[in-house]
Amino acid sequence: MLIDLAEYLTQFHSAFAVFNYITLRTILGVLTALMISFMVGPLVIRKLSSYKGQPIRELGPESHFSKAGTPTMGGGLILVAIAVSTLLWSDLGSRYVWVVLLTTLAFGAVGFYDDYKKLVLQDPKGMSSKAKYLWQSVFGLGAAVVLYATAVSPMETQLFVPFFKDVAIDMGLMFVVLTYFVVVGSSNAVNLTDGLDGLAILPTVMVAGALAIFAYAHGHARFAEYLGIPYIEGVGEMAIFCGTICGAGLGFLWFNTYPAQVFMGDVGALALGAALGIVAVVVRQELVLLIMGGVFVMETVSVILQVVSYKLTGRRIFRMAPLHHHFELKGWPEPRVIVRFWIVTVILVLIGLATLKLR
Repeated sequence: MLIDLAEYLTQFHSAFAVFNYITLRTILGVLTALMISFMVGPLVIRKLSSYKGQPIRELGPESHFSKAGTPTMGGGLILVAIAVSTLLWSDLGSRYVWVVLLTTLAFGAVGFYDDYKKLVLQDPKGMSSKAKYLWQSVFGLGAAVVLYATAVSPMETQLFVPFFKDVAIDMGLMFVVLTYFVVVGSSNAVNLTDGLDGLAILPTVMVAGALAIFAYAHGHARFAEYLGIPYIEGVGEMAIFCGTICGAGLGFLWFNTYPAQVFMGDVGALALGAALGIVAVVVRQELVLLIMGGVFVMETVSVILQVVSYKLTGRRIFRMAPLHHHFELKGWPEPRVIVRFWIVTVILVLIGLATLKLR
């Protein structure tokens, strides 16, 4: 939006041309989202506090019982900050901007309805798991079809393998299937991880920051040639979107850090997971997302293994799933679990970034 205004003002003073730089607009996107979170956060928390608050499952760790009543649905604050900042600083003529933003908001709407039923309508069951997965599938498949139908070059639907310069697999229609699983899987993985104060949001910020670097590199012809990665015209705008996730996420973490004043709820977790997934698809780094989002992957795999083991053998592999609860029940204080998972994410993100050069 503002880039159009800046382009118009350039005819009066050349200094406005600086807003054409993606790097500057990314920084401004981060700061705008951060300021929105800081300014609106206290108002949102006061409003959400009027509702019953976060229900705590009885089978969870006893240390969580004290969190009962903590306001949730704070993810709505994150989505507002992301949407406003993206609309202000992105090139709205880019199809990528609209696909990632609308996909993020659509998954947020699914989470919002689930949270709304639980907290406002006082329906403890919320949205049924089948209905939730159905709508996630509809929106995930819709985003996949749009990206496939609007692709203008073969590389936009190829699968690139990390650490190999010339390995690119033509996916064809399988691109739609891959995109569906990446987006829906990432959405649910972040949702499963969101069980401790700040546990999910900072890894999301770190992965989004790394994806911003990938987006900028893929969207810059000279950098792409130097690094030996495919140049995808217009994908650099994703750096701004990722920047808004970083800003909004850090602003939310201000209120969500231990002990949390507010939880993000499904409205935030489902949306942020989908955002990471769809951006990874757009910048052709689905496999790198598996590396950088390793904490989300481990949490998801722990749940799958726990369920399969219990159904087949009647025994549990972990004391409790997802994985963070297992460590809590082993005696780790909540802050220790959180920070150690953050440290693991830092390591995995660095490994993911290394794939830019190690080819």
